[in-house]
Amino acid sequence: METTSSPSQVREKRRRQGTGSVLLHFLGSMNLAITLLVVVAIASVIGTIIQQNQPYPDYLLKFGPFWFEAFATLGLYDVYSAGWYLFLLAFLVVSTSICLSRHTPSVLKEMRRYREHQQERSLRAFSNRREWTTRLDPAQVEALGAQTLQRHRFRFRSKAHGDARLLAGMAGRSNRLGYVFTHLSIVVICVGGIIDGNLLLKFREWTGQLQIETRNIPVSQVDPSSRLPVSRGAFRGNVNIPEGRSAGVVFLDLKDGYVVQDLPFRLHVEEFRVEHYDTGEPRSFESDVILTAPELDEPIVQTIRVNHPLTYRGYAIYQASFGDGGSLLGMRAWPLRGDDREPWELDGEVLKDQPIDVAGREYRLELEDFQLFNVRPTEDAETRRDVRNVGPSFTYRLRAPTGEAREYHNFMLPVEVRGRQYFLSGVRSTPQEEFRYLHLPADSRGRPDTFLAFYNLLQDQDSLRAASERAAEATLSEYGLGDSGLVPQVALSARDLVRRLLEEDMQAVLEYLEDSMLERQVPEDRRQMLMTFSRLAMERTLWEAYLEARSDGDLQPVSAADEQGQAFFRDALAALSAMDLYAAPVFLELTDFEQIQATGLMIARAPGQPVVYAGFGLLTLGILLMFYVSHRRAWCWIKPRPDGGTDVLLAGANQRDPLGFQRSFGELADELDARLKAAESGAGGRRAGGGGVSILGGAVGGPRGTAGLRNRP
Repeated sequence: METTSSPSQVREKRRRQGTGSVLLHFLGSMNLAITLLVVVAIASVIGTIIQQNQPYPDYLLKFGPFWFEAFATLGLYDVYSAGWYLFLLAFLVVSTSICLSRHTPSVLKEMRRYREHQQERSLRAFSNRREWTTRLDPAQVEALGAQTLQRHRFRFRSKAHGDARLLAGMAGRSNRLGYVFTHLSIVVICVGGIIDGNLLLKFREWTGQLQIETRNIPVSQVDPSSRLPVSRGAFRGNVNIPEGRSAGVVFLDLKDGYVVQDLPFRLHVEEFRVEHYDTGEPRSFESDVILTAPELDEPIVQTIRVNHPLTYRGYAIYQASFGDGGSLLGMRAWPLRGDDREPWELDGEVLKDQPIDVAGREYRLELEDFQLFNVRPTEDAETRRDVRNVGPSFTYRLRAPTGEAREYHNFMLPVEVRGRQYFLSGVRSTPQEEFRYLHLPADSRGRPDTFLAFYNLLQDQDSLRAASERAAEATLSEYGLGDSGLVPQVALSARDLVRRLLEEDMQAVLEYLEDSMLERQVPEDRRQMLMTFSRLAMERTLWEAYLEARSDGDLQPVSAADEQGQAFFRDALAALSAMDLYAAPVFLELTDFEQIQATGLMIARAPGQPVVYAGFGLLTLGILLMFYVSHRRAWCWIKPRPDGGTDVLLAGANQRDPLGFQRSFGELADELDARLKAAESGAGGRRAGGGGVSILGGAVGGPRGTAGLRNRP
């Protein structure tokens, strides 16, 4: 007899349980496992949306200061190696393992239970049942029932219940293994994730044994505290190798810097190839590499393409990107400060620094990159395919002795903008900013020489004085004041306005003129006239300097009817207004280059990958077993009758798919019915007064009753 416990008794029983039992019950609970799974799934989605293991400046530029700090604090830039993520995986392993250890024995026990202790009364309560009365003896009925169950792939056992006999059958018991495999797969996948979380690197970082390097220095100069020895741990890093060179390390991005991971082999790049579309966009790229290692008798020679990596002893080497490998650049340096205005030739190598002297001050020229193709949208672009290649460009930094640096991006060829040709030179103070481009007008020979010579003439005091005096004479003559003796005064005012234009912009010049008129209390009716006169003197000074620059450049003289010359002059004035924002001591013009390309390889080692694959295999198998294998039970109760006949009761159950089982049980019952009829017909032919089978049970799944009752003869 069962007794029902009251709520107070249940609480008292829980109080008597030990802390360990309560903790095990909590860790093995379904609610905890589902919660952990949801959190891990959300974290994995975040790790998919946010590109992982990128340089911190890239994240700062993308998300801004506030969200950058928030995401960095949460470890979202390296989710799969974050401490909290690995802790969740370990916690999920513990929870699922406890759940498995608690329930697996009962699942395995259920798979071996045929439930041969069922009674006739309980079998009659099943919705899926059918009954027969036959004149066959129990042994014959048992043999027919066994054949029927075997035909429908039931395993069965036979057990005596007094004078009755029960055949207990079971099919699809592997369905129960689906539960075990799906839970075990979670454990296996999480263990693989923990293995690939590179716990050794995290431990060295947390304990201060590993220092993050932030300087852009050669590998040979990296401190040993920022290097990782060859190990069997997991990692994913990148390395750029120029053509004809080799490397035996890979760089792992970590927070705002990197660490160097040593490799047990060396990679030599024989050749790098890249193919471009007509527009200049890259179509495909590949690297011919030679892998050498002490344990290899012969080196491995292979071409690495996108999605076709080289795999060696658990290391996967992917073709990830490409860039400059130290191209040789020929440049012409145009000084924009100081007294020396003559340009000089300069040679440099990308990725290397060199000193450069401008106006007696030494700067560091850091050549960062060279690009042979630059694909930009056309001015009237309507689709993504409306692009053009504007030719080679290079990026460099000029670092002052104080350590401050500005970054520049100069194009080698003039670019057409609204029908006019310009040399573009971008400038920015920090990597987080976008480049702002100075437009230097190209002259009739497609060169920046005329504008730069024009700008240098305005910087030279003697040349500017001569140009201002010529402009003053012409302006005064136009106003009928040629003999007034005002040339020196007008020339001085024009030079002052030109200097303001170079130091600020045209708007600042106009504001200065208006303020000076107000300060001198010039009457309003004369104010506009004087402002127009002063501006005209300044523009004539600029025009005289422009004519001299054209003459020095052996260009044809320009007249008022020369539309091209006039347009160049207007563009030059606009560029002069922006020179103060450009704030460069020198303009570097790219004149020649020898491109040297570098292949960008991503090298990864994931020892937990086979474990994760095995976990997914278990998960797939478990799902197939749970959803596509039906666990069915069937019982055949055989009881002799006092008159020498036999009563037969067939019942079955399936909790997961009752409608589907109703059809399959009907097929099972129909086959047993056919076998009983066939056997009794054969026995009736040999005996006088043969009979048949009487159905005492209803249709499959029908209510208990005597539908289809047939009296025995």
